[in-house]
Amino acid sequence: MSIDRARRGLVAALALLMAVPALAGTWRHELGTLTLDGTPRRIVTLNWAATEAVLLLGVTPVGVANMDGYGYWVKEPPLPESGVFNVGLRMAPSLEAIAELKPDLIVTSTELAPAAELLERIAPTYVISVYRDGSQPYETARTQLLTLGQILDREDRAQAVLDDIEQTLASQRARLERAGLTDRPVLLVSFMDDRHVRLYTPNGLFQKALDGLGLSNAWPTPGSFWGFSLVGLEAIAEYPDARLIVLSPTPPGLAERLADSPFWTHLPAVRRQQVYQIDTVWPFGGVYPIKRLATLITDNLLAGGSDRVR
Repeated sequence: MSIDRARRGLVAALALLMAVPALAGTWRHELGTLTLDGTPRRIVTLNWAATEAVLLLGVTPVGVANMDGYGYWVKEPPLPESGVFNVGLRMAPSLEAIAELKPDLIVTSTELAPAAELLERIAPTYVISVYRDGSQPYETARTQLLTLGQILDREDRAQAVLDDIEQTLASQRARLERAGLTDRPVLLVSFMDDRHVRLYTPNGLFQKALDGLGLSNAWPTPGSFWGFSLVGLEAIAEYPDARLIVLSPTPPGLAERLADSPFWTHLPAVRRQQVYQIDTVWPFGGVYPIKRLATLITDNLLAGGSDRVR
């Protein structure tokens, strides 16, 4: 065989290999199975946990539900400023907008179960719900990331993301331990108004961050499968040893109303100036909020508390 003929044969073989889809397989999900002939390139995500996971894998979705809200509430990892299109609300996405993007994968959750059959007509659909009865949010979000890593041929990157989160938890915990700040429990809350808070419970996503930091959650009982309980402000008074960690944003005018509230000003955490207000962290996301929350809690505990919210 001549050298030229051998080269032509090698080129033909390489061309054939390149024509074969990079990845093919079948994955089970909550409403059935997902079968793909190759690696998806055009992905639409219909909840923010899915959007976050795809971005963490280094893939930019072509379509995202409630895109503007993602930038306000989730923040990290950020969406690119261009090349991503809004496909409507998370609970009511536009099927027409999704179809126009010609996706080869849609990622959603069972909140849209009635629309699953319609979504399947547009593109192969992967269904996973981080938040549902009986779920463990962080473990489910971890499964979501690893599975999408397989589907998108980004398994190494998925594992690297998870390893980085564990390393962050360990390093932030070490900072708190060196400062002697892990001995007192915390309550983690979002204010609804000056009388009610959303209190994040041990069965929620945020518990992973508290456990990793070596911090005890003062609130002992599980909440909804979303990981919170809506309680009156007086419930905080039942845990006088707890420090109070407040997630931003807070309602307009809250600081002024609390400053005039005899009940608030006499709470033990307020009197000890152990109120710590941190930046926004999305409590219903995937794995990444754990890293963001752990870093914000550590930085703010080390910086010192206050007797007020902003």
